[in-house]
Amino acid sequence: MEKTWRWFGPNDKITLDMLRQIGVEGIVTALHHIPNGEIWSEEEVVKMKNFIEEHGLRWSVVESLPVSESIKYGGSDRDQLIENYKESLRNLGKAGIKTICYNFMPVLDWARTDLEYPNPNGTSNLYFNRAEFAYFDINILKRENAAQDYDEETLRRMREEVAPRMDKDAEHRLVENIIVKTQGFVNGNITEDDLEPVNKFREFLELYKGIDADRLRANMAYFLNAIMPVCDEYGIDMCVHPDDPPMPILGLPRIVTCDADIRAFLDAVPNPHNGLTFCAGSLSAGAHNDVVELARKYASRTHFVHARICKVLSNGDFKESTHLDPRLIEVVRIFEKERPGVPMRVDHAPLMLGDGEMGYNAGYSFHGRMLALGMILGVMAAVNEGD
Repeated sequence: MEKTWRWFGPNDKITLDMLRQIGVEGIVTALHHIPNGEIWSEEEVVKMKNFIEEHGLRWSVVESLPVSESIKYGGSDRDQLIENYKESLRNLGKAGIKTICYNFMPVLDWARTDLEYPNPNGTSNLYFNRAEFAYFDINILKRENAAQDYDEETLRRMREEVAPRMDKDAEHRLVENIIVKTQGFVNGNITEDDLEPVNKFREFLELYKGIDADRLRANMAYFLNAIMPVCDEYGIDMCVHPDDPPMPILGLPRIVTCDADIRAFLDAVPNPHNGLTFCAGSLSAGAHNDVVELARKYASRTHFVHARICKVLSNGDFKESTHLDPRLIEVVRIFEKERPGVPMRVDHAPLMLGDGEMGYNAGYSFHGRMLALGMILGVMAAVNEGD
């Protein structure tokens, strides 16, 4: 697999020179300065591509070319937004950039309640506490009938374990973790400049009233069918990122959560350019998913791999697991054998060795990801040595 790294542009504290030194071959990035829905001009695409190549690397994957909310819920301006998207694809295709990662998650990209959950060895990881998420949903967001979406054990934990320690500062931190710090740096709907993020978040949720999973699937198929002619013309592979976590949250439908969901969107638009970003971490955050079996089943339709994995606890919480988790080793083996050359990047690695003081984006530390990359490269070497 091609060794790639998610990089957030020239202002990223992690430089391209640093990445070349640790064995990275390809860069995964986006034009983060261009607002959602606007066209990525040929000039801006070439400018970024040249900047990367001047540092001895290549722009391997776009992550992400954001799909506007109006496309997802089917707003009155979606056709114009799709036309803008197609023009951005053309400009990327002309520049030779052929792999586009995107997601079709309503409002919220990925969700965690704790961005620095302490590990016994002194590092920290991302963590999803289901009871804390319920507290945010019920007591901070105050979504109507939210309590109905949680089992009694989660509600008990919320009342007995979470609520007693939720002062104003703790609530603010929970809001920051769920809807600000994990979203704004990836062209998200909410940024750190928003003074009232919860109210703005409620406005986005309101846009999806009456949109169920079937409607969202239909809107995704509408979008994909519209852009496939451009993908055919330029040889562009679209690869949707699984929902993270892979389950309905905050009353929003989620449609890339499991085997049946993956099969549904692939069958709905059978064009081979319609494919999957195989994020073992997102899929493994659902106890219902066998990530090894899914990797084996969908390797041929996978255009991009995220090498990370989660451990689901008995209470429904989940956290990032080691990159040497046996399941991830087997996933790497499958893609190294069946999809040689497919871009792969490590993801959501621990904070370690001073990462926490560097101001890195949540889940995207330097030392943690460098360690993770070394682990995965070792697995790849062992797989190939066994040939």
